[in-house]
Amino acid sequence: MSTTSTAVELPVLGAASVATVGAVARPRLDSVDLLRGVVMIVMALDHTRDFFSDAHFEPTDLAQTNPALFLTRWITHFCAPVFVLLAGTSAYLSLGRGRSKAALSQFLLTRGLWLVLLELTLVKLGWDSWSYNVHDVGLQVIWALGWSMIALAALIHLPMWALTAVGAVMVLGHNALDGVPPETFGALAPVWRILHVNAPLTGAVPDPNGVNVFVAYPLIPWIGVMALGFALGKLLGIDAVQRRRVLVRLGLGLIALFIALRAGNFYGDASLWRTQPSPLFTLLSFVNTTKYPPSLLYLAMTLGPAMLALAAFDHWCGGAADFVRVFGRVPMFYYLLHLFVLSSAAAIAWRLAYHSGFYVWDEHRIGGWSLPVVYAIWIAVVLALYLPCRWFMGLKARRRDAWLSYL
Repeated sequence: MSTTSTAVELPVLGAASVATVGAVARPRLDSVDLLRGVVMIVMALDHTRDFFSDAHFEPTDLAQTNPALFLTRWITHFCAPVFVLLAGTSAYLSLGRGRSKAALSQFLLTRGLWLVLLELTLVKLGWDSWSYNVHDVGLQVIWALGWSMIALAALIHLPMWALTAVGAVMVLGHNALDGVPPETFGALAPVWRILHVNAPLTGAVPDPNGVNVFVAYPLIPWIGVMALGFALGKLLGIDAVQRRRVLVRLGLGLIALFIALRAGNFYGDASLWRTQPSPLFTLLSFVNTTKYPPSLLYLAMTLGPAMLALAAFDHWCGGAADFVRVFGRVPMFYYLLHLFVLSSAAAIAWRLAYHSGFYVWDEHRIGGWSLPVVYAIWIAVVLALYLPCRWFMGLKARRRDAWLSYL
């Protein structure tokens, strides 16, 4: 039993075939939904750690962390790159379900604007544990996803080779700009912070009485990842055997690129690895790449294994696959739901455990729970979200209301 939809298992289904068969050939690959489902589940682990952990330092700080805590954070590094990549892939695959390029461009534009609005409203409300701190605004992954969709709305009108080249240049070359400080651009410094620098939008000194905006996800590399995801969609339309072969080669190539550049500290990450007191911590230093903004080595380290997973998931079926696929089919619904479940659970738990009022997530909190408890909460949350997500997946399958495509 193949987990790949029958339409894509036609002997040869290239880009021209996808465009012409329309609704008959539904190029929805189960492997795409499965990989997205995996990263959505893993993402909840990182956010559970954020809300509940007793470790009040960066888990990848080798001077303070331990291997279990480091790896709990490190495994979640795969989530954002894969999520953004597959958003581009899904955009391409939608062309084979009867959507024209003009209609896709309009959808990407409007959905991108919608995601930017969500980041500044519902997503922020969830992260602020229902309190909505108007003085501190973080521009995070949903914001970057939205602007990447807006950029892709224009890029899809380019020839595929040109779109792929733009994405590759952004991903491969953006670290060459690391030495360009925002101040170089004078009054346009905030624009450079949005595009390339992980920094406060208005400078390094926060204004206690104003609104401080922090750009956690600068846009250039993320736009590049989404563009490459769109190009990947064309690759996924070829014969299944050939597709898996190409995905394996791509995955191994990206992993080899990561190892080669990282080993010599040549290029691709401002954070260099160093020999540590133990071999294990030396290995942790080697894989401790920069996420904010995502360095070339961070993206190669995460997207390489993602290509291998896409190839492997062509064969994944059964109850576990069905469970995971549910989350991959409704990623935005799941994201919003899990955020409010976690923030609400943390607020209640904090009040019950410490009798100190409702929990507000900030850098001054004390207390927290050990890593095993964090894992237990994570599993409970994922299980609790399964039925609502399955219901919403069924709703989207039964109905074609336009608003459903925005969640």
